[in-house]
Amino acid sequence: MLSNSQKCELLKTRTMQFAGRCIRLADAVEGTRLGNHIAGQLIRSSTSVAANYRAACVAQSDSSFLAKISIVLEEIDEVQFWLDLIVVEKVMSMEKLKGLILEADELKAIFFSIRKTLKTKKNH
Repeated sequence: MLSNSQKCELLKTRTMQFAGRCIRLADAVEGTRLGNHIAGQLIRSSTSVAANYRAACVAQSDSSFLAKISIVLEEIDEVQFWLDLIVVEKVMSMEKLKGLILEADELKAIFFSIRKTLKTKKNH
């Protein structure tokens, strides 16, 4: 079983890699007014996921950790919005984004579970 520190390091790496994939996607969709807008928003929200998770790992209290995880969830949800918009507006096909969409779904589920566990602990 992994320690909390090891889990934190694995998720820090995973969120950094996720941000990198989103940045590369942003570079690929630039070139139109909509593509440029999506690119900027996608870079901002995906890097915020990684940065805020990193901050959560050094939080000084459970309350601070919970607050940061809540921000991470908001930001990953925003990434999902931009990915959905890319598909809906036919900027890129669902097929090309499938792996990134799956990773966003998995990360969101992980962070939701972390938040739920912390809230349950806090209430008991």
